[in-house]
Amino acid sequence: MTATIQTLDTPDGPFTLLVDARQRVLASGWTGDQRAVLGRVPAPPADVRESDTDAAAAVHAYYAGDLAAIDTVAVAAQGTAFQLEGWAALRRITPGHPLSYSEFAAELGRPTAVRAAASICARNAPALFVPCHRVLRGDGSLGGFAWGTDVKRSLLAREAAGILRG
Repeated sequence: MTATIQTLDTPDGPFTLLVDARQRVLASGWTGDQRAVLGRVPAPPADVRESDTDAAAAVHAYYAGDLAAIDTVAVAAQGTAFQLEGWAALRRITPGHPLSYSEFAAELGRPTAVRAAASICARNAPALFVPCHRVLRGDGSLGGFAWGTDVKRSLLAREAAGILRG
């Protein structure tokens, strides 16, 4: 499989996208280290080339204030049926209205599976496009985030401000 990789500058630092030939995001994250993004994919593509991606426009639009821009970008997540179900549910969380891990587990129809819900977030490869940053601890604190809590805090603040402006 051939894939394209691109690193963008964002207000939260470098953001790297790994996109397949059908322009679906395989993995992404706030790093300039392309190997770190490749490492998020269970079966990384054998042929990866640096080039512009269609998804880059959505990242720029998101950072310009169009919080819905990321919603139309296709992703190609690789995981179990439960993980795929969870990642689809993460895409339905409204910007500016984060859920707790307990609420996310309930959204999946498994209210006692809080650790499994947290694991879905932790294993999310196409960050931003599958917005796992919108899930918080039950006490409202940030919890973990693969790309750092400073990035998570910034994304949540951006989304909260966007709701106030909208």
